[in-house]
Order: sequence, then C-alpha cells, then structure tokens
Amino acid sequence: MTTALSITQLDVELGGRPVLRDVCLDVARGEFVALLGANGSGKSTLVRSAVGLVPFTGSIKLFDTPLQHFRDRSRLGYVPQRAATVTGVPATVTEVVASGRLSRRRLAGLPRAADRAAVAEAIDVVGLGPKAKAPLIELSGGQQQRVHIARALAGAPELMIMDEPTAGVDRENTEVLAGLLSDLAGAGTAVLLVAHELGPMRPLLDRAVVMTDGSITHDGDPAAVGEGDHEHTHLHSGEPDRLEPLPGEGVWP
Repeated sequence: MTTALSITQLDVELGGRPVLRDVCLDVARGEFVALLGANGSGKSTLVRSAVGLVPFTGSIKLFDTPLQHFRDRSRLGYVPQRAATVTGVPATVTEVVASGRLSRRRLAGLPRAADRAAVAEAIDVVGLGPKAKAPLIELSGGQQQRVHIARALAGAPELMIMDEPTAGVDRENTEVLAGLLSDLAGAGTAVLLVAHELGPMRPLLDRAVVMTDGSITHDGDPAAVGEGDHEHTHLHSGEPDRLEPLPGEGVWP
C-alpha cells in the first residue's frame, strides 16, 4: 500500500523539555489508525509535527515527499483539538466550510459548482444541513467542532488527521463520525485519529497506536488496547499554541 504518512526517528523538544523521542509511525492509504495515550504522552505534539506546526528533528514525509517540501495542501485534511475561539466576525457555517476548498480552487477563482456541492455535502454529512446559513457564533461548542470537521472533509483529502474530533460531541454524532471515517478509509483515504477512548471507532480500526511518555509503546491490534487504559484530561499545558497557520489559513510550509 502507498504510504500517506511516514515518520522516522522523530524527536521534539518544547521549552527545552523532550516531548517526543525516536518516534516511528507509518500510515498507509486506506488505513484507519487511532492514536491513544494519557494526557501529556505526546499525541497532539505528534500530529501537530506531522502537519508542520511544531519544530522537530528526524524525518516526516507526506505521500513520499519530505514535509519541508510538501506543497499540495489539498491532499491533507487537519482538524485541530481546539478550534480557534469564535469571534464576533459573522461567518456562516457555509462560509467556514467553504474555506476548506481554497486549496483546490484556481488562484483568485470563484467557487465552481463542484466546490459548492462538496461544501453542501460536507455540511450534510456532519448533520448540520439545517444550520448551513447560521452564523458560527450561534452554534454550540460541539456543533462548532462538527463545522471544522466538515471544513476538512470539504477538501476531499487523501490523508485526514484529526486531534480528538469527538471532544464535546455526543455518542450519536460520534457514531455518525465513526461511520464516515470508516467510509473514507474504505475509499482509500488514510485516517489518523487522536482519541482518549475508542468507543464506536474500535471495530472499524485497522490499528491502534499507544503513546507513553513521548514514545510509542503499542502499534497493532485495537483489541489489545483496553478502553480504560488511558486516563486523559484536556489540559495540554505542555504543548504550545499554533506555531504556523493551519492549512487553508495562509502560508504553510
């Protein structure tokens, strides 16, 4: 299988403190991989490194291209753990999701029919069709997270990296997302999902990867990973704010 993401001997230091040590991880096209671990184990730092948001030593390749030379952003979808705080800017759900198509549009070109269809489909997939014209600021935290998932989906990426996308999302919508990601993987999209529990994702996974103290301690059968093995909170104080714009938000390595 073609490798969508290849990480070799990855080391990361933040504030002079080692966070990742000699991490190696491959994700193939069509694989659905979950990344698990306790708070502070390095999960978010790993995926943030993979999309160019954290300085590192070692090797990271996207579709066999070294990260520092990778330019085809339309092939990558990324949903951060915490979306940027919503301000008073009255952007609608559709406008936010449409920004996920920017890397697929011609320079300064107007949205095409394919762009509009992809945006509408992504909004429907996350169950927000009735909210398509609503200002983002009027949505709940969970709904806003689903908007950012739709934004990533709208670009039809070949590699989807998601950092705890189910945080603040109820079980019913988690199950919908699980089915969606399974379908994406079945269609050839590589999926790397950070989670603190597997829930409805477990039977759909190809692999589960567990991190402990900045290193990978398990990479294999999801059935070998217990649901309660990864005590977790959402206080990632050891991991810095974004160092570079996210894909679609401006210049990106």
